[in-house]
Amino acid sequence: MNETNLTPRQDLILSLINKSDGLGRVELEKKLANRYPSSKPTIVRDLVYLLQKNLIKISGKGKNTRYLPLIENPLLRYIDGKQYFSLEVDQRPGATTFDFSIFNYLHDLFSVDEKKQIANIRKSFIQQTKKLPEDIYRRELERFIIELSWKSSRIEGNTYSLLDTETLIKQSIEAQGHPKQEAIMILNHKTAFETILAHKQEFKKITLSIITQLHNLMVKDLSITTGIRNEAVGITGTTYQPLNNQFQIKEALEKTIYAINLASEPLEKALIAAVFIPYIQPFADGNKRTSRMLVNAILMTYDYYPLSYRSVEETAFKEALILFYETHSLVQFKKILINQYQFAQDTYFR
Repeated sequence: MNETNLTPRQDLILSLINKSDGLGRVELEKKLANRYPSSKPTIVRDLVYLLQKNLIKISGKGKNTRYLPLIENPLLRYIDGKQYFSLEVDQRPGATTFDFSIFNYLHDLFSVDEKKQIANIRKSFIQQTKKLPEDIYRRELERFIIELSWKSSRIEGNTYSLLDTETLIKQSIEAQGHPKQEAIMILNHKTAFETILAHKQEFKKITLSIITQLHNLMVKDLSITTGIRNEAVGITGTTYQPLNNQFQIKEALEKTIYAINLASEPLEKALIAAVFIPYIQPFADGNKRTSRMLVNAILMTYDYYPLSYRSVEETAFKEALILFYETHSLVQFKKILINQYQFAQDTYFR
């Protein structure tokens, strides 16, 4: 799909159709009115263009004509993030509550082309690290842990610089002027990754116990409640409200674990873990950083490179998650995952 050739109005039309089960022209005209008030001929021309580009499909005739998403799986439908986030949070048309029906679509999340791309770039982590002299391997491992601990913490609002993080991990010296909790957060990342590295074969089959234990490592000494939460939580930057019933939270988490274990491709397992732990928010805090560490546990147990997320822009990462919460589109987050996987192989243990 080549969205770059679309005008902003066409992008919005495509996004509106992809967020729906089908729209008529009059419905589209009303939805466009605030952003791109357009005449009937203009909208019809845009719809014809999208049909010609094979980006949408059509059903019915005359007044019963409806324009439908080309892709049936809502997780794989394109939503233009720039257009979507140009609206204020309360004006965005996305979902505001958890949707259990989404579990019905957790299959074939990567296209044939994406699978070919992954196969073409994939290197064996074990074989690559075996080639390295022991001292270089240790140095590279330390560099990776520093950059993972820094960037994952940075996504959570931690203000340590990369050099501050290096000093903390290498010399156990905390940066002046920073809260103690920031240092603890970074060191918890280090401990969790080292634990994964030492026990990576245990992550072949994900369990509730594995996820809760990983969460315990990530939030140790941070005054964060462990175990499945029994209170409501909110997420900054979105009107989406996660489940607030402990039994439903556990049910959603168990369905996620089942989907991870059922998936045949390691990157598909990782993708599900990456977005569904934050979507469910099973813990009072620390969900996103737990999901990022779980992603690395899954990748390493299948001899894939782990991800440091070093080159990802924090806002882009958060927006990709919010786009999933509100529209269920995984397209933007998939791009981040594949790009970070490529980055890891181009950057570490060489």
